[in-house]
Amino acid sequence: MSLPPSEIPQGAIRFNTDSQRLEFYAQGEWWVMSTDTPNLGSIGGTLAFAPNARDVTLGARGIFGGGESPSIVDTIDYINISSTGDAVNFGDLSQARRNLAGAADKSRGLFQGGYTPSNVDTVDFVTIASLGDATDFGNLTESRSRTGGCNNPTRGIRAGGNPYTDTIDYCTIQSEGNYVDFGNLTVSRFGPAGMSSPTRGVFSGGQTPSSGVQGIDTMDFITIATLGDAQDFGDMTAARREAIASSNAVRGVFGTGFTSPSSPYGASKALDYVQIASGGNAVQFGDATFNRAETYASFGNPVRGIISGGFTPSLNGGIDMFEYATQGDAVDFGDLSQARAGAAGFSNANGGL
Repeated sequence: MSLPPSEIPQGAIRFNTDSQRLEFYAQGEWWVMSTDTPNLGSIGGTLAFAPNARDVTLGARGIFGGGESPSIVDTIDYINISSTGDAVNFGDLSQARRNLAGAADKSRGLFQGGYTPSNVDTVDFVTIASLGDATDFGNLTESRSRTGGCNNPTRGIRAGGNPYTDTIDYCTIQSEGNYVDFGNLTVSRFGPAGMSSPTRGVFSGGQTPSSGVQGIDTMDFITIATLGDAQDFGDMTAARREAIASSNAVRGVFGTGFTSPSSPYGASKALDYVQIASGGNAVQFGDATFNRAETYASFGNPVRGIISGGFTPSLNGGIDMFEYATQGDAVDFGDLSQARAGAAGFSNANGGL
């Protein structure tokens, strides 16, 4: 039954079956529920309401794409971050590849670079709310795999990669085209993990020409809106490469990854965290549910972080979750559609962080 506007109470909530969004009634209008749009009111100090908001954070969607299973795949999966359960099919990449990086805003996600089995400069995009295959976006400034990705609400960033490089390049996520130069990391590396707040991007770890397979403990940061070279942020609790990184607007969590100097499958389950705005050395957060590496597919919403897949040393399809605000161990979320390592990940929450 549909009520006339004069009879709808202030604060009423409905699910719009046409837009598939949760809406709130205020000031004579239905408003899409979001956490980071201009405030008109609040419930419990956590939800704000704005017209035409592009994301319902309560149901923010996380995307996993590509990877090695053990052959290189073009599969794209998705989950609803606020619930638990197994990932389901979203579509396919334009070409099968692994060791690629993700970036996203609230409506569009990017799959950057990768290995096919040669390094490529390919960038694909998807519209996160609409299931379907990825479409060509443009090209990186160089062909690279094992690269780090991050973003703010408008820009996508790619940093480092294999072969060793210190290059950082960027795009405007809503404008298809080729990437352009942003600056340089403090040292050439492949396998850094990337995360971001709305203003700052952080790249942690990776392998340098002199580090050996366990990688480095260095963290760099950039101000995403301002072109220029990265600066030192601090150090992780341990050297690692090809690890996870996931963040909300305040706290970044990273860890797992290759850490052993004696074996390429000397993977860790340890997680660290930092306050993104302040810089400084990382602090122990907890552990993933198992040791894993090549876990590029990590992301989150404002409350919950997600880790997926990786080598254990066998291929694994497990998805973990944790809450940023609460130090402790990750717990089981579900499984990918197929066990794999080296996938990319992003979400449409937090402006795509």
